[in-house]
Amino acid sequence: MTANKIYYYPVWLRIWHGINAIGILLLILTGISMNAGVDSKFLISFDKAIDIHNVAGIVVTINYLVYFILNMATPNGKFYIVKPKSFLKRPMKQAYYYAWGMFHGMKAPYPLSEKRKFNPLQKYTYIIVMYAVMPCVIISGFGLLFPEIIIEKVYNVSGIFLTAVFHSALGFFISIFLIIHLYIASIGKSPLDNFKSIVTGWHHTS
Repeated sequence: MTANKIYYYPVWLRIWHGINAIGILLLILTGISMNAGVDSKFLISFDKAIDIHNVAGIVVTINYLVYFILNMATPNGKFYIVKPKSFLKRPMKQAYYYAWGMFHGMKAPYPLSEKRKFNPLQKYTYIIVMYAVMPCVIISGFGLLFPEIIIEKVYNVSGIFLTAVFHSALGFFISIFLIIHLYIASIGKSPLDNFKSIVTGWHHTS
């Protein structure tokens, strides 16, 4: 650590983040194109969208497994530990800051430090996305890639249809998360400060 800077993002995490960002964007764009219909040429043609979507999905899956393993095996995993004390109070306090406080001169209730990489709201959100939503979207995606493994009927409704709806809903959730993630990342010493951090590894703490 140097004055006012902390090395938050090791090389492996920055590489993972870059691959994941490109992969997720491709999945969102091709997913929109596929949902537009077989005859649609919205953004990308249907056939090309399927091919790109499948390849991007496999890359993101492998990348996720690397993230999961290294996050458990390196000190980065400690930032995802949730303490039971003030379990709901802390994220609500942070949400209040985002919604009102930061526009009225209020200081951040949970400033980043050597021991705190995320504020409580970020931590909870990242845990939900990375350890619940991502596994579900990967599993459902592979189910659609290999439809023979999907249950044929669920209460007389096509299992493939239900899986596709579930997968698309998760994709929509990730799209919304990405927009919010980019907005939150722009809140710092300058709009580009946090983006520079994920490139250099160093983050300004004040």
